[in-house]
Amino acid sequence: MKRASRKSRVARTRAKSRGTKKSRRTRRKANVVIRYFRQTWAELKKVHWPNQRQATNLTMIVLTVTVAMSVFLAVIDWLSALFFSLLVDISG
Repeated sequence: MKRASRKSRVARTRAKSRGTKKSRRTRRKANVVIRYFRQTWAELKKVHWPNQRQATNLTMIVLTVTVAMSVFLAVIDWLSALFFSLLVDISG
């Protein structure tokens, strides 16, 4: 008895999904956008968001590394400019 009812449900579902190709394409285009937002929302629910203390610590790390790299590159730039100016003075 269960098999007959399942088969009839499947047959009804297939009958409902049948239609013209144009209408199916139109539905799929709308469903793609809806599916995208549903999947995006589901993924955002899975994200482990940091608490305020963690966010502050991570921000401080980023700022520290940024300042350190800026100072390092400034020193390299200054040394290379000094080296090339000495090289030009010697040759000229």
